Amino acid sequence: MDRLASCRCLQIIALFCLFMGLPFAVSPRLASAAPQPDPAQHHLDQGAALLRQGELKAAEEAAKKAIQLNPSSAEAQHLLGQILFKARKPHEAAEAFTHALKLKPAYAEALNDLAEVYVVQGKLVEAEQALTRAIEVNPKHAESYLDLAKLYEQRRDLAAAKKIYQSLLAVAPTQPDALFELATLYDNQGEAKAAKDTLSRLTKAHPKHANAWYLSGRIAEKNNDLVEAAYAYKQAISAKPDLVDAHYNLGFIYRSQGKPNEAEREFLEVLRYRPEYAEAHMNLGVVYTSVSKLEDAEHEYEAAVSLKPDYAEAHYNLGVFYELHRKDMPRALAQYRKYRELGGRDDRVERIVGSTFR
Repeated sequence: MDRLASCRCLQIIALFCLFMGLPFAVSPRLASAAPQPDPAQHHLDQGAALLRQGELKAAEEAAKKAIQLNPSSAEAQHLLGQILFKARKPHEAAEAFTHALKLKPAYAEALNDLAEVYVVQGKLVEAEQALTRAIEVNPKHAESYLDLAKLYEQRRDLAAAKKIYQSLLAVAPTQPDALFELATLYDNQGEAKAAKDTLSRLTKAHPKHANAWYLSGRIAEKNNDLVEAAYAYKQAISAKPDLVDAHYNLGFIYRSQGKPNEAEREFLEVLRYRPEYAEAHMNLGVVYTSVSKLEDAEHEYEAAVSLKPDYAEAHYNLGVFYELHRKDMPRALAQYRKYRELGGRDDRVERIVGSTFR
């Protein structure tokens, strides 16, 4: 009788005795057949848990204990390497990962982590080799494709990076990171249609991918398709309500479309999450000025220049506000001069400031 069958027999006998009210004792032979816990695995699991908790010293001790109890465990060596790398000991981490690979050559996770150490050490050729090997031993190891593509991007070999993202998508067509990074590459290189098509694939497979919707909005806005841009920003916000830049860009679109209430709502959302966002204060000032909320407008303009003293456009708008709405030319001139000092150029401002010196 094998160990599993013995255990099942033991359980049946115990339940029968319990039902009949009879005493039950386990024979030494059957007791010895019960599964025994693996001490090495216990320490391995403990070390992994301690690593997740950030308890690096205790995690290292647990991993080393697992290795002591089971020197042939590639997983224990891999864990030790992860701990040492987290502890900023890249040389020792590389040794542990290398040892893990001697024990288990086709170990994609260890190859991937070894490549990460090589990148930190500036050994980019070795990193490329390790990542390529990781993909060879596990053609579906997404992390290795992504890291290799990023390595090529770092080298400015964008054609190679694209090829790697496309290779990952060949085995995992809806992998979100590959789709997003590939779309970003297309956008940065001015390939708007390819970027848009890739983002469409991504949002269809992952409707709550906020960054994909945000980038879709940016591309639509660059193409002056404000309806599509607004829709994309709304989807981004729905997926991630605290995505400040989506609120800001949506507010700017509403402002340009003459929708002050909607614009106000979005800029206020920006400031709810980031009260120090000077550009949002300035745009809110423009919105309030357009609906004659002059006290609120002045407060927002002043907040903008206070938060960002080198913000030329905010000084210009505050100058216009003082000139046209407060009829206070001395204060307007002070803002116009600051605008000029910061590199701002406007023919009307030049005439106004220049006339004061005649």
